[in-house]
Amino acid sequence: MTSAEVDAFVALAQRPGEDDLAEAALCLARLEYPALREAETLAQLQLLVERTAAFVQASAAPGDVLGHVQHLGQFLFDTEGFSGNLGDYDDPRNSFLNDVLARRTGIPITLSIIYMHIGQRVGLWLEGINFPGHFLVRCKGMLGDAAPTEDIILDPFHGGIVLTQRDCARLLTRYAGEGARFDRALLAPAFKTQILVRMLVNLKRAYAKLRSFGRARDVSGLVLALDPTSLTELRDRGLLSYQMGHYGAALADLERYLALTARHTRRDDDDEDSDVKEEFEAVWEHVKTLRRRVASLN
Repeated sequence: MTSAEVDAFVALAQRPGEDDLAEAALCLARLEYPALREAETLAQLQLLVERTAAFVQASAAPGDVLGHVQHLGQFLFDTEGFSGNLGDYDDPRNSFLNDVLARRTGIPITLSIIYMHIGQRVGLWLEGINFPGHFLVRCKGMLGDAAPTEDIILDPFHGGIVLTQRDCARLLTRYAGEGARFDRALLAPAFKTQILVRMLVNLKRAYAKLRSFGRARDVSGLVLALDPTSLTELRDRGLLSYQMGHYGAALADLERYLALTARHTRRDDDDEDSDVKEEFEAVWEHVKTLRRRVASLN
């Protein structure tokens, strides 16, 4: 992505309101498809909105929230064939909305973005949920309701099924381990910038698994453009530059990371910070090596 495209993406991500989430998410596909024509994909999405709206309005009674949810799911997942990509979960194409629309498969967050975009336009009051390990959607009622009338948790990755609190607890155990304890706070709403950051983190991991370090580093740069305070991304961008042999850039990022996290090396830190200390020491070893290499090149 060019610097102008990055600036446009950040401006769109930070613009108030959630209605343009799909448009902002589609911008990320330029990382893989520089010549992408977003307008064409948005037009395809609008046609899907219109077909879905016609089906839901003909099938669900006005004001029937659950009926709208059920018929929305029936059309998207049964008729249109959207499904979670269980067979190739780490494929980067699962993170690009143009690919998800074309292939009818994706990961929880991209399927949820499409679900929310269409569901909101057929009258549902929807919001994303940054649930650990598995993005979800909440339906709060019908758009125009003065206050929430429903609290329906939905999983677009698994056909838009409705989840109970017990289902959510099981889902947490699957992704966070047996010791994880479910709390309703884990079902807090996720807003546009948070959703886009999560999309980018997923994509960075997918690229890193493919050893596509250049693209992974570009993704880290986008996360930092959205959230300049993210120390994790500053560290990761530095380490990715190191992998690519870009020692000057790596040294700049990792030295800054160390400076901003130096407080974690105090002797009076409690045991809970032991992982942070170990990470700090590991990065410090990288920095010492990088300083020697950069000095030898001068």
